[in-house]
Amino acid sequence: MIVKVCGMREGENILAVEQTGADWMGFICYERSPRHVVTLPSYLPVRCRRVGVFVNAPIPSIYNKVKELGLDIIQLHGDEPPADCFRLQAAGLQVIKAFRVADEADLAQVRSYAGACSYYLFDTPGPGYGGTGHRFDWDILRGYSGPTPFLLSGGLGPDSLKDLATFAHPLWAGIDLNSGFEVSPGMKDPVRLRDFIKQFRTLQL
Repeated sequence: MIVKVCGMREGENILAVEQTGADWMGFICYERSPRHVVTLPSYLPVRCRRVGVFVNAPIPSIYNKVKELGLDIIQLHGDEPPADCFRLQAAGLQVIKAFRVADEADLAQVRSYAGACSYYLFDTPGPGYGGTGHRFDWDILRGYSGPTPFLLSGGLGPDSLKDLATFAHPLWAGIDLNSGFEVSPGMKDPVRLRDFIKQFRTLQL
C-alpha cells in the first residue's frame, strides 16, 4: 500500500520525513498554494519517489519542473484533459489524475481517463483546487469499478486509522497525507507521521 506525503518544501523536513517510511513525496508546483515550492529545496528525497503536483499548468512548464526537481510522477489536480495525461505518459512519466468526489455521479468523469493514468486520486470537493482538510464519503467509491487503481485523499490524519482499517476496495492502492500532519503549511511532524505509517502498515498484514 502506497503512502504519499504531500506538500513538502523544506530540505531538513524532507530528509526527516523520508525516514518515516513514506513511499512517495509530493511537491506542489502551484503558485496559489501555501505549500508552493518557490525555490529548489536544499535536499530532495532519494528513497521516496518524487511527485510534482500541478494545476492546469502548460505541459512545457511541467517538463521544466521535471528536470528541476527530478520528478518521477506527475499529479494533475486541475481540469486537465485526458490528452495531457497521454502526452505526459508518452514522455515516460507516470500520471496521477485527481478527482473531487461529492457523490457517485462524480465518478463518471473518470471514464474518459481510462488508460491515460497510472493512478487516480479521489479527494474532497472544495472551493478551489487545493485540499480541504476534510474527508469525503468513502462509501461513494463502491460505485467505482476501475480499471485504474486509486489513492485516498482528503482529511486523513492521526485519527483516521480506525476508518482506514474498515475501508476496502479491490482498486485501493494507497493514501495521500498532508495537512493532518502539519505543524505549519509545508512543515510536517515526522514523529506523528512515523507512528501513523507504522500503524497503517499493520492494517495491511
